[in-house]
Amino acid sequence: MQASDIMTVTVITAKPDTTVKMAAELMTQHRISAMPVLDSNDVLVGIVSEGDLMRRVEGASGQPRSWWLALFSGAPSSAKDFIHERGQYVKDIMTTHVTSVAPDMQVGEIARLLEKKRIKRVPVVQDGKLVGIVSRANLLQALAAHPIVHIQSSADANAKRDIILEALDQVPGINPVHLNVVVAENGVDIWGIVDSYDEESAVKVALENIEGLGEVSIHLGRVPSYAWGI
Repeated sequence: MQASDIMTVTVITAKPDTTVKMAAELMTQHRISAMPVLDSNDVLVGIVSEGDLMRRVEGASGQPRSWWLALFSGAPSSAKDFIHERGQYVKDIMTTHVTSVAPDMQVGEIARLLEKKRIKRVPVVQDGKLVGIVSRANLLQALAAHPIVHIQSSADANAKRDIILEALDQVPGINPVHLNVVVAENGVDIWGIVDSYDEESAVKVALENIEGLGEVSIHLGRVPSYAWGI
């Protein structure tokens, strides 16, 4: 599954000269936590988030910045602080170093990217143009819709066995050739040897993702890999 499969394509955006007030109103109206910022050629130039707005609110209190805290925090110059806290336009407060992804990036890679960068969403860009946005909510929806293989009632034993072997082939550490898969009319028996309890559990999980197998019985002994001289 790729970014293009789960991204939101109708994206609410802002321009650099959109006022901060209008940006806040748009985000509130559409119940979104961030907006990509596009220039006059619809090229992505930044992103403005609720975090940018909240930092502005905190800075607008007029409280003087402690000089010793500024030394240790590596805070930007006072001029930049002033622009961020008092500027009237999105260009004054937006984040300009934007992490983006391509439409063909795998969903798993996007999830790892969001975790690594500690961000909540990422724009999807193709040829420099915004084509969508992927948020954590999109990833959760993809997880909820994670496909379970459905076996048709008309499938014969050979067809069922092929589906089972394909699922088992995706389990790390498992070679389906070493397993005996017996398909009956109302159930499936799996016989064989695995290295660990985790591998046995992984086999069970793989079969749980197949609907229409009937009763599943798993008979797997465990022999550690060193016993095979590996």
